[in-house]
Amino acid sequence: MSTLPADDLWSVGEPVKDTKAPEGPIEERWDKRRFAAKLVNPANRRKHKIIVVGTGLAGGSAGATLAEQGYHVVQFCFQDSPRRAHSIAAQGGINAAKNYRNDGDSIYRLFYDTVKGGDFRGRESNIYRLAQTSVEIIDQCVAQGVPFAREYGGLLDTRSFGGVQVQRTFYARGQTGQQLLIGAYQALSRQIAAGNVEMHARHEMLDLIVIDGRARGIVARNLVTGELSTHLGDAVVLATGGYGNVFYLSTNAKGSNTSAIWRAHRRGAYFGNPCYTQIHPTCIPRSGDHQSKLTLMSESLRNDGRIWVPKKHGDTRPAAEIPEAERDYYLERIYPAFGNLVPRDIASRAAKNVCDEGRGVGPGGQGVYLDFADAIKRMGEEAVRAKYGNLFDMYARITDEDPYKQPMRIYPAVHYTMGGLWVDYDLQTTIPGLFAIGEANFSDHGANRLGASALMQGLADGYFVLPPTLNNYIASNKLAPVATDAPEVAEVETGVKARIDRLLSINGDRTVDSFHRELGQIMWDYCGMARNDAGLRKAISAIRELRKEFWARVKIPGTGVELNQSLERANRVADFLELGELMCIDALMRRESCGGHFREESQTEDGEAARDDENFSFAAAWEYGGPEAPILPEGSDPAEPVKPVLHQEELIFDYVHPAQRSYA
Repeated sequence: MSTLPADDLWSVGEPVKDTKAPEGPIEERWDKRRFAAKLVNPANRRKHKIIVVGTGLAGGSAGATLAEQGYHVVQFCFQDSPRRAHSIAAQGGINAAKNYRNDGDSIYRLFYDTVKGGDFRGRESNIYRLAQTSVEIIDQCVAQGVPFAREYGGLLDTRSFGGVQVQRTFYARGQTGQQLLIGAYQALSRQIAAGNVEMHARHEMLDLIVIDGRARGIVARNLVTGELSTHLGDAVVLATGGYGNVFYLSTNAKGSNTSAIWRAHRRGAYFGNPCYTQIHPTCIPRSGDHQSKLTLMSESLRNDGRIWVPKKHGDTRPAAEIPEAERDYYLERIYPAFGNLVPRDIASRAAKNVCDEGRGVGPGGQGVYLDFADAIKRMGEEAVRAKYGNLFDMYARITDEDPYKQPMRIYPAVHYTMGGLWVDYDLQTTIPGLFAIGEANFSDHGANRLGASALMQGLADGYFVLPPTLNNYIASNKLAPVATDAPEVAEVETGVKARIDRLLSINGDRTVDSFHRELGQIMWDYCGMARNDAGLRKAISAIRELRKEFWARVKIPGTGVELNQSLERANRVADFLELGELMCIDALMRRESCGGHFREESQTEDGEAARDDENFSFAAAWEYGGPEAPILPEGSDPAEPVKPVLHQEELIFDYVHPAQRSYA
């Protein structure tokens, strides 16, 4: 790793290092860390209040577990129920190194596949712990009653996902995320009923309270009444998911946003690898400019579906009229060892390439076929219905096409973000007492996430990793009560109210959604599936101009003391405008291709991603370069660009040595 020079767009600070991971054999590190962690007497846990923001798989499992241990948990979600978190949308499965198939799987192989799949841009210690913990997650969820699919003999069934050659993905038909979330939700509900969890639904975190350098609370807005409230505690846990909606069109729920982690970033938490965006290869293509989100088709479909395009450019014949000899099963041709199960970044770029060549299918040529004809012939239609029926039904309802009779059409779309708040081995950010778990942190996936790993990480963090590390934080620090009228609390409350008032006072002539849509187009065009120097600099300039226009022309009807969804969205889009710029700066700084980050200037002769391990074998941890308050002083410009500070965390590979990724 070399020290990069500063640029007009950023400065370079001191390196950052994770000091919490123990030394020694990698398979012993998590056990050593848990044993060395200080404990809190069960009777003393009742004296401590933990704030948890988010109720998806990470937040729900964390809230339930911490409350079960005896802590008083104050939990927030902006949905009307904790079980409406976006985790419910995950379809295909959850990885675990159980080796029930006896096909050569192991904890080490899951570790190896995840390091390699992340293109050697993840931490070995964290990834090995994730693989270790995976086997415990399945037992936990089965005990909770999660209805995993079972094979004829009664054992839990598994299937394959991209980037691996074993069957380690446990699933509940095409509803895995929903069933896992119900398991966490029932555990959380038990603690709500017991009075150990104080649940605040329809509340959104708008800022973080930091006192004496430690996270001690949040300010939230009641989305129904508009009331602002302050909540204080001994630690804050952010489990608010990813920020893929910066692209406007993504597979994320429309409410998914970046505000919680972005406000924490503005308060001093470093942001890790913001440019690492996962483009999922198996989504229903967009149908027009009217569309507000995209629909994911589970990666599990790639187990039995074959992906192809016509060999001839501009071939617009219906799929049934194209003979086998005139079809290009391009993934099977280019990557014979993995075929249709190559990792997501590989499959996405390959789909883009064949469409760019003029061989795409469907309206505008922005699609490829996912064909189940061979599977139906081999297994029978009823067997296919049993495995994928709800996914097929969803596709038919959205497209009015019958996937049993004609191939599905799919195209890559923004799905998951590997970046997030930088955390150490304990999942603690650079602000003591502030923890980030699940997709809200940058931790375990490197530059690309393997399929079925998001559910694994969310539950690993919430059920098994956070509880002992948060115990250690509570036991290691004397945390005096915070007065509600402390000046630091008043400053945050005033700033939140001032920001809302300022947004409402603009009274311009453009809707919030028009700004969001324009930002999304900039991000997709210049920081999407392919990036280059000129395009990224153009995007940064365009985003800065758009942010100025936002703060001058946005129109927000209504007031701040009522249900006001335009105000909700304006708050979030203002944060997306700042985050989008940082994502482009991060992508510009990283002059290599790795995983989902594909720089056109850095590719092999075959068009594959070309890493630069000598200069870029590090995680980028960005420090906010402007004033920490969420609103600038009266009369100043909230659209004024800031200059972030880059801190590099060197990545050391003692077990899986970096090599050119090959799936051939």
